[in-house]
Amino acid sequence: MRATSPTTVGREIEVALLADALTGAQQSVGRAVFLVGEAGIGKSRLAGECATRAAAAGLAVLRGRGSATGVGTPYRPLIEAVCSRFRTGGPPEVPELAPYRRALGRLVPEWRAAEPGGRPETVVELAEALLRLLAVVAAPDPAVGHPVLDRPAGCVLLLDDFHDADSETIAVVEYLVDNLASLPVLLVATLRPEPGEALALVRAAERRRVATVRTLGPLAAPEVRAVAAACLETAPAEVPPAVVERLVDGGGGNPYLVEELLAELIASGALRPDAAGRTAAGGMAWEVAGDLTASVPATVVRHYTHRLDQLGRTDPQLRELLLFAALLGTRFSVGALQSITGHDSRTLFAHLRTVIEAEFLVPDPAEPDQYAFRHALTVEALLTGTPLPERAALARQAAAALREADPALGEDRCQLVAELLLTAGDRAGAARNYAEAGRRALAAGAAATAVLMLERGHRHAAEEDRSAIAESLLGALAEAGHLDRALALVEELPTVGAAALALDRRIALHTRLAWAAVVAERAADTRAQIAAARTLLGDFADPAQTAALAVIEGHLALFPGRQPPAAEEVPVTPEPVDGAEEGRGRKKERDQGEEVALSPRSIAERRAREAAEVAERSQLPVVACQAWQLLAMLARERGFDDADRCLERMLAIAESHGLPGWRFEALVRIGANTFMRTGDPRRLEQAREAAAGLGSQLAMQRTEALLAMNAVLRGEHDTAATLVARHLEAAARMRNHATHRYLLVTSATQAAHRGRRREMERALLSFEQEAGGTDSLLTPVMLGLCRTFCALLEEDRPLALAELAATAAWEDAHPNVFFLAGRYGLRPLLDVLTGRSGRPELTAVAAAPAAGLVWNRQFLALAEAVQLGKEGDGAAATRAVEVHRAGGQLFPMAHHLGLRLVAEAALADGWGEPVEWLREAEEYFHALEVPAVAGACRALLRQAGASVAQRRTGHDQIPAQLRALGVTSREYEVLALLIERPANQEIARRLSISPRTVEKHMASLLRKTGHQDRTALTRLATTLSPGG
Repeated sequence: MRATSPTTVGREIEVALLADALTGAQQSVGRAVFLVGEAGIGKSRLAGECATRAAAAGLAVLRGRGSATGVGTPYRPLIEAVCSRFRTGGPPEVPELAPYRRALGRLVPEWRAAEPGGRPETVVELAEALLRLLAVVAAPDPAVGHPVLDRPAGCVLLLDDFHDADSETIAVVEYLVDNLASLPVLLVATLRPEPGEALALVRAAERRRVATVRTLGPLAAPEVRAVAAACLETAPAEVPPAVVERLVDGGGGNPYLVEELLAELIASGALRPDAAGRTAAGGMAWEVAGDLTASVPATVVRHYTHRLDQLGRTDPQLRELLLFAALLGTRFSVGALQSITGHDSRTLFAHLRTVIEAEFLVPDPAEPDQYAFRHALTVEALLTGTPLPERAALARQAAAALREADPALGEDRCQLVAELLLTAGDRAGAARNYAEAGRRALAAGAAATAVLMLERGHRHAAEEDRSAIAESLLGALAEAGHLDRALALVEELPTVGAAALALDRRIALHTRLAWAAVVAERAADTRAQIAAARTLLGDFADPAQTAALAVIEGHLALFPGRQPPAAEEVPVTPEPVDGAEEGRGRKKERDQGEEVALSPRSIAERRAREAAEVAERSQLPVVACQAWQLLAMLARERGFDDADRCLERMLAIAESHGLPGWRFEALVRIGANTFMRTGDPRRLEQAREAAAGLGSQLAMQRTEALLAMNAVLRGEHDTAATLVARHLEAAARMRNHATHRYLLVTSATQAAHRGRRREMERALLSFEQEAGGTDSLLTPVMLGLCRTFCALLEEDRPLALAELAATAAWEDAHPNVFFLAGRYGLRPLLDVLTGRSGRPELTAVAAAPAAGLVWNRQFLALAEAVQLGKEGDGAAATRAVEVHRAGGQLFPMAHHLGLRLVAEAALADGWGEPVEWLREAEEYFHALEVPAVAGACRALLRQAGASVAQRRTGHDQIPAQLRALGVTSREYEVLALLIERPANQEIARRLSISPRTVEKHMASLLRKTGHQDRTALTRLATTLSPGG
């Protein structure tokens, strides 16, 4: 007889569903399937069959399992799944995974880079990294995927017992579910229908129609008969009817219970092989040899208690070992069990072999040093059938043994000891261990798990420990984004008595919550927490304690429509000389009187500067970095010199105190400023190196988005397209909204700077839909740097002026942090050209700090040339243009557009070398395929009486036989590139279009030419080439 049925019975619909999902994965149609049902109903068996079929088809299988005792270990099921595939060796060596290696190191520590530093990766970053890894693992092409994976496309991620997964794993799975559709990946997870985060995710995914959910019900009587027949190795008709009736009544249609009850019937002798041996059909014959009702335990608990007692009579150590193992959970490590039992290795493994033969345990296939109970019901039954006093004593003994073996309680043992102590009745000890597990999770960046552990600790804590645990819980809630819960909890903290926190710690809590509130742009909550902290500080606080509050207040001054900090609030001031109270009072009155006369931003800047000085003197480097960052933001309006000095100071502090996150923040801001001042991207590239060192995908996306815009302005369109394509979809998936919007505007700007309105409008439509209207701070970029230039490249001067007017109107009504949108450069040039402004207006603009930015400076130089020409100083005007030409390689499109514009004025006013300038501009715009500007240049050349070369259009270059078939210029460009046999991604990169657009052009070429495949098109391209 078999212990379990060798076939899956009664699940034909689910088997077909999984088979279809596997086929979809091989065809790059990703899918998520959740199997929901009670313990023992057959979820894991279906998942196992799916894994077997996937492996047989050559798909990669990654399998992990949730654990009730491992819920405090972030990402445990995912760690197990990835390790099941990559237990040895490093991650696949492909360029696509390079930015994600550090995040993947969270799942496989051996993959982490050797260099220290950096901050813990966010859940979203790890989720995106795992998504990229799955895509690489599933890739059918060895050049794209892992070089040893020679198989059809597709992989399967199986997660058993998902109801026991930690919060971080659940968040990652939610991300995967929402982003699998176009990937060759199948996600299958099993879970019980128990209320919790996992089930909530599954139901939400089902409502959004991004996952398939199957709820497994009990087997019907014929299916129970089939299970019994498979176990008894006979035909269904040969199973005694009385046996079937008892299995139906006692097992409730649960396959696992049916198999367990059947095993007990045989073990007790109530069911035995018939003396006849075999049936006519060749199967085993069975007969009822006793009272089935009397021999079968009334419940599974009694059944397992009976089996446990039988084993204990053989050897009492076996019973104790099984109970210790059950206290450790459905899965446990050999090391933990050996620490508790004290057995030497030989004795321990001998006992384990015995209980495996008794069908209690099985070796865990995913972890060589772990064992697992055959089913979760086994653990529940063993513990339920053990008297409470004995269970408590065993749990106390186990907790003590684990702590003695490992006083630091490494890995996930801190939570395990907490649960053992809770079982033992030591709630206070359990609370302290839960709290420690939560603090470790928070330090590792797993805020959701930290909240879970700390809440458990807070719930069970003794009175004297409750406030300290609440303090840690407040930090975890703020970090996890649960600001409302944190604000409610801080109000519950005792303020007097032995349980009250020390004054400094209460002040620090309110300050931390104030910072969380200001980051969330919740001004009222920010002010309330600042007020609470100041009340505790009193009138004579140490300036070091108020420095952080001053920085937070300064950020309030940046909120649109917010009131400045009240003048009567105590500002940060240097320490008083000799501590004289009277002197302090006079200084306070003097400072307040001075502040009344200052603007809100000036007050904020003054306080932030004092806070920076105090923070540096008091060795508070994070507060100092916050203060200098705020000062840089406030100083930018006056010019970039002051802002850069603030950022350089911030950088020095971050480097000297080993703060890599703040170092990156300083570098990326310095890099952005340097680019605007000089056009030099090297400081941004340094920031990119810092982002790579941090291992932060969000930081890398932010930096490379800035570099992409840099590349657009510099005319490096291949580079810009590559950077945008690398991060656009990932930023959207990771909900990195600010960077995603910036990438969309960058993509639109790239199209605009090549005169491609349709591409620009598509990108801007996506931007406007995500930004939710025109309140985005990127609106002036969209109008002044994007739409305006598209209009100019279409030779629509009135539309360009209208776009610039809309830009100016928006900037007048909103705070502005961008200075390249036309007000200080292009608009003055167009206004001078049209006569709408003259010398006074040009002089006023040139005096603004933003006029010194290199992008603006080129247009202002040309505006000065035009104005000089209007004033009759042609020689000076010509020199100004020549200076512009000498340095014009930085921004080639803007440079040549400026020549085209100024040449028209030079022709009209009779100065300079307009013919030479127009020829240079015409050559550039013809090569860029901007026919409107190239045509305008040729028209002006004819007007000047100069000869004009005949230009062939892109359409003229298409061979006649293809023109007759309706092949477009862009389709011909795609066809011509096929000679080199590039991949679609390479074609997209070289033509600055998306891979999907390449696919559309390929499909159109196949249809128009009548060829059947890409190989045929390649032969056609070779034939039509000049050398073909």
